[in-house]
Amino acid sequence: MGVSTWQIIVILLVVLLLFGGKKIPELAQGLGKGIKNFKDAVKEGEEEVKPTETEKVENKTTTTNTESTTNTTQNNA
Repeated sequence: MGVSTWQIIVILLVVLLLFGGKKIPELAQGLGKGIKNFKDAVKEGEEEVKPTETEKVENKTTTTNTESTTNTTQNNA
């Protein structure tokens, strides 16, 4: 049930007839820009997630330091 070479050629000829030779490069360019924008958005999303993970580690460290100071103060009193 694979796609043969002849089937691909027929599909490409139909696409060429429907859109014309001038329109196909414009469609390919638009598709390329869309993919690039998607990749950029994914990278931005990953960058936003990383700082929040770092903040969580910093908050845990601050909380631990505060608890240690509180315990030391109570033991000294």
